[in-house]
Amino acid sequence: MQLEAIQAALREQKMDAWLFYDHHHRDPIAYRILGLPEGAHVTRRWYYLIPAEGEPRKLVHRIESGRLDALPGSKGVYSSWQELEAGLGAMASPYKCIALQYSPRNTIMYVSLVDAGTVEVLRGFGKTVVTSADLVSRFEAVLSQEQIASHYEAQAALDDILAEGFREIGRRVRPMFGEDVRVTEYDIVQWLQEAMRRADLTWENGPNVSVNENSADSHYEPTPEGAKQIHNGDFVLIDIWARKNRPGTCYYDITWTGVVGREPSEREQKVFETVKAARDAAASAVCEAFEKNLPIAGWQVDDAARGVIANASFGEFFTHRTGHNIGNILHGNGANLDNLETHDERLILPNTCFSVEPGIYLDAFGIRSELNMMATPGRASATGRVQQELVRI
Repeated sequence: MQLEAIQAALREQKMDAWLFYDHHHRDPIAYRILGLPEGAHVTRRWYYLIPAEGEPRKLVHRIESGRLDALPGSKGVYSSWQELEAGLGAMASPYKCIALQYSPRNTIMYVSLVDAGTVEVLRGFGKTVVTSADLVSRFEAVLSQEQIASHYEAQAALDDILAEGFREIGRRVRPMFGEDVRVTEYDIVQWLQEAMRRADLTWENGPNVSVNENSADSHYEPTPEGAKQIHNGDFVLIDIWARKNRPGTCYYDITWTGVVGREPSEREQKVFETVKAARDAAASAVCEAFEKNLPIAGWQVDDAARGVIANASFGEFFTHRTGHNIGNILHGNGANLDNLETHDERLILPNTCFSVEPGIYLDAFGIRSELNMMATPGRASATGRVQQELVRI
């Protein structure tokens, strides 16, 4: 746990304290930030309060009194609910403004983990409860130099695997000696997975290979039974993500699209150019803000991309946020580029990584163009290859 850094952040944000609370592992963020073992047997409520100044305080149940012993600070214990409320009241007594894993109106649901009843108890004590969302970003999303380096390791490997994957589709659809070869979306998923294993990468589910109308489903997952066959003339989307197979490494996550054995149609080209312009508008907004040392929130970047697509009369077909935070978790706990699904007011912080991936999804095909950006003090830039035209497979 970074106690001094947490207390400095509380003072900077003019908060009196940060209260962590858990029961049955309902708040994984607390375990990561505090450095607690995530597999511990927890059947009773515990509380850990870090003040902006002074010693932290603990409140634990008597039968699990050692759960927070690894953390600094004084300890109180309880058995009855009356003792719990009295202990919590005493713990919070010196402080007015207390941060919790809470979001007003559940706006940022990723950090809205404390139950309403706990918020009610604190408000009953006369406390002002505020969201810990920006604090969580600082201690969950900011990357170390080693993690930043690991992102570029994954980027170098995945960019090459993706390019070779498109070539593999071409080889299988148009075999050298003309024999009849059946290749499906799932076959290419398996090929990509094997290439990723050889590159010592690890990943969650996926990757995703989508053909024609399946590419219009932004979370489509091919299965052995339901995967479509890939033919000459088809439209193909590949979404691929992974990190190096070591603890703590950072993901790389990209999406490219292309056409098999032909030139793009006029409609495909228009949609691609619109998506590309939206992607570049979002990236430019971040770059300009960091060059000028200006704060920029996730919702502002989403607006930059969404405005381009709306102006091209495709607004109703852009059905998801523009991007998500990236870290050791694929969808991390930093600012998302979002003013659609949520109004994400979290700031994009230096030394954080995130995707920029606007999309347009029509009946016959969908196009998403995804790049990753790394924001560092005074600078933000794309971390890998950036698609400039539809791939000719």
